[in-house]
Amino acid sequence: MNDRIILAHGSGGRATHQLVEELFYRHLGNELLLQRNDAAVFPAPRTGPGAPAAPRLAMTTDSFVVRPLFFRGGDIGRLAVCGTVNDLATSGATPLYLSLALIIEEGLRIAELERVVASIAAACQEAGVKIITGDTKVVARGQADGLYINTTGIGLVPEGVDLGGEKVRPGDAVIVSGPIGEHGIAVLSEREGIAWETPIRSDCAPLNGLVAQVLATGAEVHCFRDPTRGGLASTLNEVAAQAQVGVVIYEEAIPLSPQVRGACDMLGFDPLYVANEGKMVAFVPRQRAGEVVQAMQKDKYGKGAKIIGETTAQHPGLVVVRTAVGGERILDMPEGELLPRIC
Repeated sequence: MNDRIILAHGSGGRATHQLVEELFYRHLGNELLLQRNDAAVFPAPRTGPGAPAAPRLAMTTDSFVVRPLFFRGGDIGRLAVCGTVNDLATSGATPLYLSLALIIEEGLRIAELERVVASIAAACQEAGVKIITGDTKVVARGQADGLYINTTGIGLVPEGVDLGGEKVRPGDAVIVSGPIGEHGIAVLSEREGIAWETPIRSDCAPLNGLVAQVLATGAEVHCFRDPTRGGLASTLNEVAAQAQVGVVIYEEAIPLSPQVRGACDMLGFDPLYVANEGKMVAFVPRQRAGEVVQAMQKDKYGKGAKIIGETTAQHPGLVVVRTAVGGERILDMPEGELLPRIC
């Protein structure tokens, strides 16, 4: 690691993972933190001797520092709710309650703050969660890019649901719920004032309904992940390392809108590294993959779901992309800071 924090430490790529592994896990590691999933799952404490088995809870927390605060398809408030709800959903939990903490920069217009809070309320209603506690701090002008938000979420894990990156096995199909890269390109375009012939909107959305629909089929699912910072590439590398499997994905199978493809070509980005805020990746035994894709496609946020690859016992810990012309390339963990402040 560097001897000072740099922007790349917040990118969700290699530097972020080094910081977490070598600093936070080294000092703070315990059996729950070291689950290394998007949400920690743990049993609620028993109420007393002889009490019935306690339900399992899921808990996650996230901070949001996006700039600009408002962008096509969402804003920092909707982003905060959806990001936390989706992290809970990856554990199979039913999201229930959120906390909301706001760090507000002096000078932010009250009308803008109200617009964010109204968006938070609407996103909570859509996701079926409630804000039950919170905190507000104000910092001096120039210290917060207008507004930072932290949300913590609690959810209830249904009996029999046991998901996690460590559950992934060779022979699993890799499924993504729709076209990738929309959030990162939408935010970048808004920030830089880039106008496309067809505007690109963020995919920011709560996916707990989509996950619940998949689980309701009874299909075995080993892992859900939402590919946010660092994009699909980071998510696949995280799971490959966690489960010690190889991952092979097929370039032609990756869902990508023409608008995002064109923007990435023009700007020099690989869409596999661009952030999403309304997509879910699932690792499912191959024989149930078609059923899971159909379940996703019945949800309004999963209509573009596709199988994009599979896991293998070969090259454990590595992700390989098979190209349209039959070649292969290693899809590594992203380096550096590609798109600052996109979540």
